[in-house]
Amino acid sequence: MCLSTMVQAQQENELKIVIEPDPVVAEIGIPLQIKASLVNSQGEVLPDTILFYSRRNRGAIELSRTGMLNALKPGTYNIIAQRNGSNRDERIRKYFEVQVKFPPITDVDIIEPDEQIYTNSSYDLDVVVTDAKELIREEPALSFSSSNESVVFASYGKLIAKKAGTATITVESEGVTDTWKVNVRPNPTASIDITNNETLVRTGDVIHFNAKTFNNSGKEIGGVPIRYSFLAEPDDDLGQGATAQVSQDGRFVANKPGLYTLVATSGNTSAEQIVRVEPRNAARDLTLVGHGEVLDVHTSDLWVWEGVDGRDYAITGTWGANGDAYFWDVTDPSNMFTIDTVRVDARTVNDVKINEAGTVAVITREGASDRKNGIVILDVSDPSNVSILSEYNKELTGGVHNAFIYENHVYAVNNGTRYDIINIDDPRNPQTVGRFELDTPGHSIHDVWIEDGIAYSSNWSDGVVAVDIGSNTADGTPEQMGVAGGSPENPVMLGSYSYPSGWNHAAFPFKSESTGDFYVIAGDEAFPNGLPSRENPVGAAGWIHFVKFDGWDSPKEVARYEIPEAGTHNFWVVGDLLFVAYYNAGLRIVDISGELMGNLYEQGREIARFEPNHPDALIPNSPFTWGPQPYKGHIFISDWNSGIWAIKLEEKPVTGTN
Repeated sequence: MCLSTMVQAQQENELKIVIEPDPVVAEIGIPLQIKASLVNSQGEVLPDTILFYSRRNRGAIELSRTGMLNALKPGTYNIIAQRNGSNRDERIRKYFEVQVKFPPITDVDIIEPDEQIYTNSSYDLDVVVTDAKELIREEPALSFSSSNESVVFASYGKLIAKKAGTATITVESEGVTDTWKVNVRPNPTASIDITNNETLVRTGDVIHFNAKTFNNSGKEIGGVPIRYSFLAEPDDDLGQGATAQVSQDGRFVANKPGLYTLVATSGNTSAEQIVRVEPRNAARDLTLVGHGEVLDVHTSDLWVWEGVDGRDYAITGTWGANGDAYFWDVTDPSNMFTIDTVRVDARTVNDVKINEAGTVAVITREGASDRKNGIVILDVSDPSNVSILSEYNKELTGGVHNAFIYENHVYAVNNGTRYDIINIDDPRNPQTVGRFELDTPGHSIHDVWIEDGIAYSSNWSDGVVAVDIGSNTADGTPEQMGVAGGSPENPVMLGSYSYPSGWNHAAFPFKSESTGDFYVIAGDEAFPNGLPSRENPVGAAGWIHFVKFDGWDSPKEVARYEIPEAGTHNFWVVGDLLFVAYYNAGLRIVDISGELMGNLYEQGREIARFEPNHPDALIPNSPFTWGPQPYKGHIFISDWNSGIWAIKLEEKPVTGTN
């Protein structure tokens, strides 16, 4: 066949998916049927089935596989229409957007500050905008004006009080307005004292200004606004990015070493303090100890434990394969080897957990041929001769992605919507005794982790949710936060924290060893360019959020650890060390000692990194680290492309410092 004939034949066989309506525009509360057709290069519609997929849009839209759309929140959302096939070559996919209209605004409300407004000061102006569906409009377009700009200037949500007097502030959005009459008084501040005595710190250390204001009589005065800033003189001039960060509650943290001038200002009065910031020098040597190769299928999660015989063992799952779970002897981490394999009816054994006694394992199943997904309970008293005790599928047939074992109960993440609580006192006869599910629109869940009788679930757009399932405050949960008398049979929600991206994939609670502060780490997961493959070895996205809880109803995100070119998966905390599986960036070990603020990645807090490259991996030389577990002086990690690895963090620092 000549080249022109081949090209013509190829064009005739080209297929594409056509979406109707185009563009897709929906309104909240009004169902919309989206249609998709498979069309060849001649414009002929072919009799084939197109299915719809909505990734990471739970809580915003509900979309059936047949294209019935129910919009819950305004915005723009990415949708996939796909013709499936028995192999990848037959798969045809189209990405398109759904635009959900914003309902008209009905109310603009200025939240008047409780504080007095003083001259030569600036203030944040909070405005709540509500629409016809009684939804709070996020990031609305607002315009600000002042009836007397010589007294008060208003713009971009800020007020600048210039002199004593009165003025009326007007805020407008889509023709709806609210007003506030401001009375500006003279600022009484005559002097300021920065009272902290820390003048030599490291990058990443947090300084509190603790500034106080005084009047002309030398009397301390309260209720007067103080603005905080700094001047930076970094140790080099190599085009630095953000050298430091200061918050308006008086906290300062430096990312780069150098001299910093801390400035506190109230009215026309200011005070300064010089601080020297030294490098953190956190880096330490990391040694590769051993590698258990799995080069023919993807490896999922792992768990390492001490067996009843005193030897050390590990279990790893497999992803998108034959439903295998591998058992390893890791007593000598330099010579890890498989000792048994259990195969169940599944494509993916995603999660693997061992009970505290080291006698029972729970593995999760997805993609069973008979659609009877759920959990499989194993006897691992002899890890070289593992046997199945029971398979439990009751109301779990949608698939169990993750699970956790706590006090002879399995918390099984069920069908991506809830977790079922299953009693395994008798592992041959498991029984469901409770469950927890949110009632928010389009809610979903990915993972659950339990400490001290409190379950911390990761719920994508609903964020981290803390639930009392039998808490014990004496074991480390901050006593002042209180509990709710929950139990496995009666789980009781304590509090939650969500963030805008909706990427919350994993959570880990910890009490800072050095400060006693209680945090929950919220980890992202996102694949903006799809899952990696040999043909498309792309990376992930997202970062680690540090959420500080001073009470269940008052969480606050205070810090992050973000590697710009990669995304997180699972993680673990021991003492003041964070171990993060950062997918294509490998394993990262991070110093989380002291108070946390800002981006820890920029502060020299990274202690060590390990990228598990292997030339014969499923995707060659492409780390895709799934999960870490520190254990008996070693760090074990599973890698999606290459199996299980053991490394050791040395006590001595690396040559040179960071």
